[in-house]
Amino acid sequence: MTRKMIAGLQVSLDGFTQGSDLEESEWVDSWADALDLIPDVDTFAQGAGMYPDYAMFWSAIEANPNAVAPGLTRRPYEREVAYARRAAKTPHYVLSTKLDCVAWPPTARIVRDLDALRAVKAQPGKNIYVVGGPTFVTSLLNAGLLDELMLLVHPLLFGGGQSLFAGVKDFRRLKMTRCEPTKDGRALLVYQT
Repeated sequence: MTRKMIAGLQVSLDGFTQGSDLEESEWVDSWADALDLIPDVDTFAQGAGMYPDYAMFWSAIEANPNAVAPGLTRRPYEREVAYARRAAKTPHYVLSTKLDCVAWPPTARIVRDLDALRAVKAQPGKNIYVVGGPTFVTSLLNAGLLDELMLLVHPLLFGGGQSLFAGVKDFRRLKMTRCEPTKDGRALLVYQT
């Protein structure tokens, strides 16, 4: 049995991962929230577009958990420090045809195509957490590699910006397996793809 690739993303109610200004404002309480929702992962996968900011943000938290991290106006939450520490020792696969190297975490490797990720998925192990971003998630959907989509939906309307599903090629019916409100007014939606 192959392990699952599970994407965990935070989105606005109108389906955007960023507003039209593409600012990383603090509309998301914590970027670590999605990982807490995904059980049994031992590998992370992400696209090259997201990697540089991801590596800078999480490596800064790992290096100095008491300092304000890039893009934040506060100290990291404990769950963010825990995520940074876990991410630092978890193998990462970064899909890229342009990057020459990835420095953080030390376990990160570049893969050049989706077939390489398909081979990783076929290896024994626990589930693979798809960190993002939206273009990468869409590529996995289009290639039939994504097994589950977990969306943490925020009660916000951006009215434009970076759409999570802008590049989906074909009609696709998903099966909802979980739907629950959170105590802070968000909704967790889980779909099998």
